[in-house]
Amino acid sequence: MKNTRRNILKSVGAFGSLAISSGLSAASTSEPTQEQKLSKPSGTTAIRCVVTGQTKSGKSVIVSQARVSPVTVALMPGYEFYRLWSSDDQPLLPSNGTPTEDTPWFPPKHGFRFAMFTVPPSTTVRTGPPPTSAEVEEVRQKLPGMLEVLEVDHPGMHTTDSVDFDVVVFGEVVLELDDGVEAILKPGDCVVQNGTRHAWHNRSNKKCVLVSCLIGAERKRFSSPSGLEGK
Repeated sequence: MKNTRRNILKSVGAFGSLAISSGLSAASTSEPTQEQKLSKPSGTTAIRCVVTGQTKSGKSVIVSQARVSPVTVALMPGYEFYRLWSSDDQPLLPSNGTPTEDTPWFPPKHGFRFAMFTVPPSTTVRTGPPPTSAEVEEVRQKLPGMLEVLEVDHPGMHTTDSVDFDVVVFGEVVLELDDGVEAILKPGDCVVQNGTRHAWHNRSNKKCVLVSCLIGAERKRFSSPSGLEGK
């Protein structure tokens, strides 16, 4: 029981730090009252994902044109996560990568994820009480693996064992790395994220939409040009 409570508190701390700009505090895990129950955010947009394939004769065809609705959670207002295609192993053709609800957001070694996500303006304010255990559980269910990578003491900072290809398609976002290093990214700008510690910040007054392809990778110790290994 103590370990369970400790894990909940740690998880709430991670999301509390992520939402510092929204005025959140990680001081409580009390259950929501009737007025505070989780509600589905309005105004989300479904996108169309076209998947191609082949007939037995080798002719290329469209096999599906599904509408994909974003995953949203009450603890992260304005954020939208689109699961598009994925695999936990090296893909085979034809690829059957329709994500399921329990598919982890980040890929394992040799796996991949194709996704989109929306980063809302930092002025988006979440009003109400501190994060509750119910809100944390919603994140666990809808975005498996997200809690495990978020840092408790540094808002939005996270590190994954993957090579990420990120492209800004709408809006503007700031990529933060270690030691306060930042890069401002605008539509058409892209990032090759080499398994590095980073965070995304939207300091504009409009939402930002990014397309992301994450390839699971094996992490090795860094070797500098002089042969000295990083610690």
